[in-house]
Amino acid sequence: MLGVILALLIVPLTASLAAALLPGSAKVGPVVTGTSGVASFGLVLVLVPAAAHHDLDYLSYLRVDALSAIFLLATGFLYAVVGIYSIGYIRHHGHGDRYARRFYAGFNLFAWAMLAAPMMSSLALVWIAVEITTVVSALLVAIEDTDGAAEAAWKYVLIASAGLSLGLLATVFAYFAGAQVLGEHYNLAIQPLIAAGPRLPATPVRLAFLLALLGYGTKVGLFPVHTWLPDAHSEAPTPVSALLSGSLLAVSLYAILRYYQFTAAALGSGFPRDALLAFGVASLLLAALYLFGQRDIKRLLAYSSIEHMGILAIGVSFGAPVALAGVMLHVLSHAAAKGNAFMGAGVFTVKYGTKQISNMRGVLDLLPWSGPLFLLAIFALSAMPPSGIFRSEFQIVAGGLDSGNYAAAAVLVVLVTVAFFGLTTASTRVLFTRAPRSLSAAAVGPSDRGEPSAWMVIPAVAGVAALFLLGLHPPAELTALISRAVTELGAAR
Repeated sequence: MLGVILALLIVPLTASLAAALLPGSAKVGPVVTGTSGVASFGLVLVLVPAAAHHDLDYLSYLRVDALSAIFLLATGFLYAVVGIYSIGYIRHHGHGDRYARRFYAGFNLFAWAMLAAPMMSSLALVWIAVEITTVVSALLVAIEDTDGAAEAAWKYVLIASAGLSLGLLATVFAYFAGAQVLGEHYNLAIQPLIAAGPRLPATPVRLAFLLALLGYGTKVGLFPVHTWLPDAHSEAPTPVSALLSGSLLAVSLYAILRYYQFTAAALGSGFPRDALLAFGVASLLLAALYLFGQRDIKRLLAYSSIEHMGILAIGVSFGAPVALAGVMLHVLSHAAAKGNAFMGAGVFTVKYGTKQISNMRGVLDLLPWSGPLFLLAIFALSAMPPSGIFRSEFQIVAGGLDSGNYAAAAVLVVLVTVAFFGLTTASTRVLFTRAPRSLSAAAVGPSDRGEPSAWMVIPAVAGVAALFLLGLHPPAELTALISRAVTELGAAR
């Protein structure tokens, strides 16, 4: 399996270099990006059966366990489908070879960093990988060279850098706590820290978790350090927005879960679960309210991402095995659903030449494939059966009741219901309201029925298939992987 892991690190990095250095990026970039995305997802699938049964440790700094594999699956799947989608998107963008070179090089490097983070065996290396995602994604947010994009990127850099500074301080406290037991030469490896949990000093462990929750929570989009997220998602190219929402937020949550593991081993699960519950409820409340009245379709989906990150934090706080299983499934389902939603929104912006919801009408009439696929994504994000998110949220609520957190489970149900109305109200206007004849044509005329590109439709079909698969009958190997990930998190309780 070492060859598979090394290939998973080499393939997207090679694709980034090829897109940046080879001549004719408008032609080379799509080929290497689509190929790299599909190959990377295939490599992750190869890792799943092994990770479902035992940990994979190599070269003292590479480690893949069941928890890692869950997040690798989310990133690998999104990298594949969004990489293919970007072929059609960039063709319609019309910025030329220089733009294509920068986009494809940055896109593949961004995916590489997000694939690398869950495979790092050390908290320090995880921090470095997440820091790389910040630098690369900030450049991708600003790639449009507009005032709005530059402002969003600058805001993102300031807030995310402040958060990752706290994350670095959390790493320092984790090292201090580990060094008291494991010696000064301790290298911040995650598993020895978890194993030594009962002997770790309480105060530095508590500080490390709180700093990690606030620091990495900045990248997750948890309240009150979420303010960069709507602007960045709105201004970034749509394929980048899909990766930001479905993968980057999850990878940052992965870092928090590693701190959760050794904190629960050292202090018991009560303290970290209470902290996650507070941040999760606040984030879910904010997102549920802000989903109403959004004018930009990508900002609407950005607040939906905050909602789902809040759901994940609440799910971990419940601590029951069924809730943790729901959290793992939710990571995968949210990646597929949010990727589909952003890909649909990208088709709409190409079709209508705007991100404004008020200027998008009659989508179901004009886009015979993207309209229904977007509707299915919105239903999935609203936890409608038989999607994977319905299954995962049902498990999370059941876990809340099973653990005795009746009030928190009730709050979760109420706020998710409020968010459902906010999300579907705006989507209904876009999908079902008939387009007025006076609506002017843009990149593709709204009066012309048809899809801008088949490359922008096929990945969304794959996303819907994944959502139904996760909701109706998850594969046996995936079920085993989730069970083992739950054991890994539960063992720290």
